[in-house]
Parts: sequence; structure tokens; C-alpha cells
Amino acid sequence: MKITTILAVVLTGCITPIQQVAAEEPGYIRDVPSAGDLNGSNFTYPFPLKTYRFTSQLQDLEMAFMDIAPTVEPNGRVAVCLHGKNFCGPTWEATARKLAGIGYRVILPDQVGFCKSSKPQSYQYTLQQFSYNTKNLLQTLGIENITLLGHSLGGMTSIRFGLMFPEIIEKLVLVDPIGLEDWKAVGVPYMSVDNLYVSEAENNYTLIRGYEQATYYVGQWDDSYDVWVNMLVNIYQGSEATAFAFNQALVTDMALSDPVVYEFGMLKPRTLLFVGDKDNTALGKQWSPPDVQAKLGHYDVLGKQAAAAMPNADLIEFPDLGHAPHIQAPDRFHEALLGWLSK
Repeated sequence: MKITTILAVVLTGCITPIQQVAAEEPGYIRDVPSAGDLNGSNFTYPFPLKTYRFTSQLQDLEMAFMDIAPTVEPNGRVAVCLHGKNFCGPTWEATARKLAGIGYRVILPDQVGFCKSSKPQSYQYTLQQFSYNTKNLLQTLGIENITLLGHSLGGMTSIRFGLMFPEIIEKLVLVDPIGLEDWKAVGVPYMSVDNLYVSEAENNYTLIRGYEQATYYVGQWDDSYDVWVNMLVNIYQGSEATAFAFNQALVTDMALSDPVVYEFGMLKPRTLLFVGDKDNTALGKQWSPPDVQAKLGHYDVLGKQAAAAMPNADLIEFPDLGHAPHIQAPDRFHEALLGWLSK
């Protein structure tokens, strides 16, 4: 049986059809200060800051981003760098300067729910939504082709972006992306969003530094890493602390629920995968039983498996580095990156 539903309103005795409202309207760009509080972060950004204002999921939102011009003769290429869960656009500063120094225009966005971007009270987070928001930002900027770099959660998002929009990606660079395994399938137990929120809301300098030192920097610590810890603490304790912690809980639930590992074989762009072999990042590891913990986060194995599954991928491993090689050993990382991009 065919069922047709007609929506209408009755106005002065006349029936007027309700027109479909676009769920996401075209956005616009505005300049904003690089310093001072914006959406719960008062961290000072290293380059001029803009926001992309748009409508998504029936909400007015904004994505903060930096748009860095080449510092030499432009090469006509655009690099877009996506941050990880415990990072923001500024953590790509050194890489952006290197890329701008060889002619790239560089875009450093903060995803919705992060850093200086909007912290919605409720949002259906998916890797597809992150990718779609980023694609719409680029379209608004008139950018048609990109080199896409993604680190950690930004790497996982970049994989999804590459699957959704392969036609605009000239090259894809993944830096210790999460999602190289399906944590649920390995045995990570479910944790509710409410419990994830409680954990997120407890974050402070000591907890964040302890996690990053063990996971990102192989037990080592340099005082220069403190800026990135304090950048996060600033948001967890900032003017939108509650909304930020809840958004982060939603993002963790999203990443656990949306594996990309089964789709590596469908990636079309030429890809470079960077892996710090000492990286042991795995969502849910901290609340998993010991036998499951022992199976998780072996990037020295996962990197090789992922590169072999991707049709057009090169793998560069750093045997002594952890989750953030572009921060832990920037000279080595940038030499390898620029060498690959020049081929």
C-alpha cells in the first residue's frame, strides 16, 4: 500500500504547503581575534584567525580556522591539516610554516566541538559530518583540490574524507591515525556517554600530561610539550568547560562506533602513512580488562597492516617515536614529509 504524507499549515482558510527547509545552509567567513576567549578557549593562536559560520543539524555553528599564505612564490597547492582529539589547529604550526615555506597555502581548522570552534549542547558527531563540514569550508573558500594531512583523530577523519571525496585529494598524509584497528572487535567494553562525560570532566594538567607522556612521547618529557597540555587544560577549565567535556564524550563514542579499518582497500588517493612504532594509542584501553589491553595499540604492527591494505600507500616508520612524531621529532618528520611531497 502506498502512503503519501502531506504537510500543510492552514492560514486564513487556505492550505499552504510547507517548503522543505535546508538542513545545512551555505556559510560565510569572518575575521576574529587570535587572542582572547572564543567558544571556551583563550589560547592565543599563532596566525590570523577566522571563523566559518554555517548551519548544521538545525544549529548556527562556527569553525575556527587559520589560513596561512605561502611565504615564497606560491606553488598553486593547498594543504589542509586536521588535528587530533587532544590537539587543536595550532599544534600544526611548525608543519604549516614548513609547507608555507615551499609555496603551499595552508588551512588549519578546528573541528566543531574543539578548541575555538562551537561547542554545541547536542550534536550527532560522525566522521562523515566532520568531513562534510571541512569540505563545505573549503568550498566556501573556493578551494577545489588539496593535500590532506591528518593526525590521530584527524587522521581517522582524513581516511573518511578520502573515501567520501577522493576527487579533490591530490595526496593524503596520515600521521599516527587512530582507527587502525576496531577496538570493539578486539574486546573494548562499551562505556556510556554519561560515564565518558564524567571522565572527560575530571581532566586536569596532571592527568593530561601523564597520558601524553606515556602515549605520545614514549615516557619522555620536554618542557616544550607543556604548551599543548596547557592549551587543553585551558578549555577543560574554560568558559564552556561543561559543554566541551560533553562534546568530547560524544566524540569518543563516535570514534569507537565508526571503524574505518574495514575500508582501507577502497582508498583511492596516493597516501603516506607515518607511524611512531612506540605509539600505543587505543580508545577504551584504560577501561578494558588486562587481557584486552595487551592486544591493543601495537602501532609497530598496525602500521604495516594498514599500509598493506591501502592500494596506493607508502609507509614511513619512526622506531623510537610515539603518537606525535611531528611534535616529538619535528626535524626528522618534516624532512621525510617534504621529501615525499616533492616526488
